[in-house]
Amino acid sequence: MNLEVTAKTRLGDFALDAALASEGRTTALFGRSGSGKTSLVNIIAGLLRPAEGRVAVDGTVLFDSEAGINIPAHRRRIGYVFQEGRLFPHLTVRNNLLYGRWFAPEESRHVSLDEVVELLGLEDLLERGTAQLSGGEKQRVAIGRALLCCPRLLLMDEPLASLDDARKAEVMPFLERLRDHARVPIVYVSHSVAEVVRLATTLVLMSEGRVVASGPTAEVMGRIDLFPITGPVEAGAVIDGTVEAHDAAAELTHVRSRAGLFRVPGLDLTPGTHIRMRVRARDVMIAVKAPEGLSALNVLPGKVVEVGPLQGPVVDIALNCGGERLVAELTRHSVEALQLTPGREVFALIKSVTFDEVSHVSGLGRAPDAITN
Repeated sequence: MNLEVTAKTRLGDFALDAALASEGRTTALFGRSGSGKTSLVNIIAGLLRPAEGRVAVDGTVLFDSEAGINIPAHRRRIGYVFQEGRLFPHLTVRNNLLYGRWFAPEESRHVSLDEVVELLGLEDLLERGTAQLSGGEKQRVAIGRALLCCPRLLLMDEPLASLDDARKAEVMPFLERLRDHARVPIVYVSHSVAEVVRLATTLVLMSEGRVVASGPTAEVMGRIDLFPITGPVEAGAVIDGTVEAHDAAAELTHVRSRAGLFRVPGLDLTPGTHIRMRVRARDVMIAVKAPEGLSALNVLPGKVVEVGPLQGPVVDIALNCGGERLVAELTRHSVEALQLTPGREVFALIKSVTFDEVSHVSGLGRAPDAITN
């Protein structure tokens, strides 16, 4: 998927002046509330017309202010999943799903009801009324309805925002299956680091109506100059790895990455499975000598490549560990006492119990049973 968007407009006191280009399977628009994420997806969908701009998906121009092109929203073949499911209360789940089918042109109907039902685990819900559904179930039905429109692009505007933690945990695996198997390009809006790290292949960071960074998720999340925008509490690195083995006695899983071997709490995944891990900067300690007698099971050799401003009590430093970028949040006192400057060889120490953000990403390549359109 090739997505190109430029948009410039004013919405009251808010000015949007953003440009992005993405070829990723799942592109996340990430930023704090009020950064312009929803305005941008509404422009892509055709729900909001900017004063100036251009929107093109795979070479098809949907909007161009200079050329006078503005394809109506209902003709753009773009699916949209909102924060709430917005299901029809008088229809069953089956008929809510089929409603989306009616909007798909005959020649574009490459996705069947059965495929969508299986993908989203809706088999037992088809004859229910929407009032009988949980919040997570409603969102899965809303996603299915959007898929049955056979869209060229699927927009998801914070689809988990209205759910509690239990319902979010219920829906997230289905979003991962959607990313891996539906083969419909996704633009996913969120201000949750955990969500974008698990789902996104490309991350677009927005602030005050502008795109301030974009690129592979791990690359953007690992930039310490962006921590004031991504949020210091959530700052950290994203590591891709492969399940190597399980230590049944210790209930640990060994994960091999370019940075080295990680030991994480036991995962119910077969060896060879590709996963993505989030390592928070606040969970990384640094030693300048090979440590001994530690409770921390993950000790990775690396080199300091960047040190943040030595201002205030906390300093962020970036490490290169075997080609992977790790980030540590340390006190300024420790940085100065250990003489941590670019080029210094160090060891990164990470406790196994800190790995609470692990996602299965084996489907990022093309799946043989993929739904295509």
